[in-house]
Amino acid sequence: MTTNVADDPLALDRQVCFALAVANRAVLGVYRPILEPLGLTHPQYLVMLALWGTSPMSVKEIGSALQLDSPTLSPLLKRLESSGLLTRTRSADDERQLVVELTDAGRALRAQAEKVPPAVVEALGVELSELMELHRVLTRINAAAVKAGALGGVDK
Repeated sequence: MTTNVADDPLALDRQVCFALAVANRAVLGVYRPILEPLGLTHPQYLVMLALWGTSPMSVKEIGSALQLDSPTLSPLLKRLESSGLLTRTRSADDERQLVVELTDAGRALRAQAEKVPPAVVEALGVELSELMELHRVLTRINAAAVKAGALGGVDK
């Protein structure tokens, strides 16, 4: 029995999860060659974005900002530290906390990274206003998912 896609609630092409999964892979594929000259992967780029906004930050603060747990974040930080872009030191106030701070090289990389957003917009070939609207909707969806407990594994 064949069901009309427009009437089938389980049609693959109607699934938000499928559209998001494909968009995620596609957009990350656009970022890859743009980030390569900076020596960053997309997850490392996100860490750097957080630190370019506020440095120093604790590992916990970075994890919260990026919605990542410590086991996911720690290897990213180690690779960025071995690349000379940041340092990790124990907090003087609380030795259990690691404080992450940009190095001079990490701060200097920001100038190159400023070329990333316009390059992504150009590569995607969509209007900036469309991307801004998509960002607004996805931010609302993410907030609703967090409220629903969907990211319960993230360190609090």
